Amino acid sequence: MISKNKLYYIPGLIFLIFSFMTVYALRNNFNENSLVFFLFVILICISTDIGGYCFGKIFKGPKLTAISPNKTYAGMIGGYFLSVLFVIIFFNLDYKLDTFSNTKEFNLSIFILVLLISTISQLGDIIISYFKRISKIKNTGKIIPGHGGLLDRIDGMIFAFPFSYIVLYFFY
Repeated sequence: MISKNKLYYIPGLIFLIFSFMTVYALRNNFNENSLVFFLFVILICISTDIGGYCFGKIFKGPKLTAISPNKTYAGMIGGYFLSVLFVIIFFNLDYKLDTFSNTKEFNLSIFILVLLISTISQLGDIIISYFKRISKIKNTGKIIPGHGGLLDRIDGMIFAFPFSYIVLYFFY
């Protein structure tokens, strides 16, 4: 259990509230494109997490950081690969998709956005892992075996949604 007298308790709570506010804002503030943007970010975060887990388990390799010792470079690359692959599939399945660049094509700007959101998601996952480690919490549940629990699925989203909202707000 995270103690209330830790230095990170109040800033963490404020950031968590801010994160949930950006989820709401992303889902509701971009008119007819809100749902697409919302699903876009969720798709990237989940595919990054799955790709990181699967590629890390299959290919193993050198560790990425001491903060989260199960994270590997292979997992990081797998997270990028799967997120890009799933977004390409997402673009090809949605015949009405013209939200990002007035085209249905997966282009360089969308590729860069996917890599940035995937990077923020992976960093968020590492940061939350660090806080769980210093709080002596290993898993947040047993629903998804090997993933550290159901809440581990949203670790990256806590950071990816604010980033995505800010990017889309200023550049969309």
